[in-house]
Amino acid sequence: MVNVVDEKVNQVVEVGKGVPDPPGFELPLLLFAGFRSIIDRLHAELAEQGHPDVRPVYGFAMQAVGRDGATASEIGRRLGVSKQAAGKTVDKLEQLGYVERVDDPADARRKIVRLTARGVDSLRRSAMIFEKLRKEWVGTLGADRVRALEADLRAMAPSDGFRLDVASWFGA
Repeated sequence: MVNVVDEKVNQVVEVGKGVPDPPGFELPLLLFAGFRSIIDRLHAELAEQGHPDVRPVYGFAMQAVGRDGATASEIGRRLGVSKQAAGKTVDKLEQLGYVERVDDPADARRKIVRLTARGVDSLRRSAMIFEKLRKEWVGTLGADRVRALEADLRAMAPSDGFRLDVASWFGA
């Protein structure tokens, strides 16, 4: 079965090369293709390094858990999903050994979700892999162009910062 979305994105990437002023719909597709190439490489390398079960949504969820832990409600708010949806993701992360639920010392009725050593390891490895992938982009495009690209994207990003609700925004 042909993946029509991948086929169209690939067509846009190839057809748009050398076009002086391509149509506006190409920009989000190219940004997504760049994002996807980085994320796919990240997850392939994470799998090789002992984390074959990590999926992109899990990475966002572990970021939402944060260093200090969070309740399922807080994770849901940070991800832009319901408490129930966040709970399902936390259940899966707990089964895989990336998070644990512990009693909240301030409120015995609540549980805090915390990263386990395995969860922290996957995030550390992700950070190192992202550094490696950025260096590859620098090797291909040059340091000045990559820094300029990053600066341009920062200028176009909302002033209130990056939100972790990417998975829910995509409808996951």
